[in-house]
Amino acid sequence: MYSFSLVKQTTELVQIAALSKENLRNDLSAEEKQSHGFITWEYTLPLLEELHTIAPAVIVKYGDEVVGYALTAFKEAAAVLPVLHEMIHHLEPLSFKGKPLSDYRYYLMGQICIAKTHRGKGLFDQLYQFHKEVYGNQYELLVTEISTSNYRSLKAHQNTGFQTIHTYQDTMDEWDVVVWDWNK
Repeated sequence: MYSFSLVKQTTELVQIAALSKENLRNDLSAEEKQSHGFITWEYTLPLLEELHTIAPAVIVKYGDEVVGYALTAFKEAAAVLPVLHEMIHHLEPLSFKGKPLSDYRYYLMGQICIAKTHRGKGLFDQLYQFHKEVYGNQYELLVTEISTSNYRSLKAHQNTGFQTIHTYQDTMDEWDVVVWDWNK
């Protein structure tokens, strides 16, 4: 049976770090990336512990095993995660529905991942729904970036309700900036 919660213990962060490492873009075959998607950044235990002090991640467990996570990244997390600082820099000039993005109360999704053996069971969408339940009263939008070559992730985010508001290229990849509007 699956259960959704915020991270409560270090053992859960250890499992998130392991799941992150298993799904890194650079460690997957082209076929795996195409059929299963990938994650770009590895989250180590020390980094996860720092992020957890700012905002706990949402996880899904099967028994005692963390089989999926969705990292919460408030803007304050940019102090411990340089790539998040860069992401926020790219978001500053953007608009959504005719208003500057900065006029909205929003936070960032640091990363989302489901263990390969638990994919296709609706857990991705349920992780995001849990985020909305936990943070929906404080925020209007959830914002993230997805590699344009990660077709599976782009499709899953669209199915959840995210919409692309901008695409840009950096030294690493081309990214879609996507927004989930909780005011709909």
